Amino acid sequence: MALPKTRISRARGRKRRTHWNAAHVSFMECTQCGSMKMPHHACPDCGYYRGRPVVSAKES
Repeated sequence: MALPKTRISRARGRKRRTHWNAAHVSFMECTQCGSMKMPHHACPDCGYYRGRPVVSAKES
């Protein structure tokens, strides 16, 4: 197995990992019911996608 030749300092290691993070999740308003949903997904509350019912709405 490969081993590091020299120790990586804390600053150098953290500098390399500055872009190592989770992507931000965006939300949009559903056109049918007004609740927040993920773009390009069916609404979990009303079950509509692009103005058409595609999934049965969850029981509340």
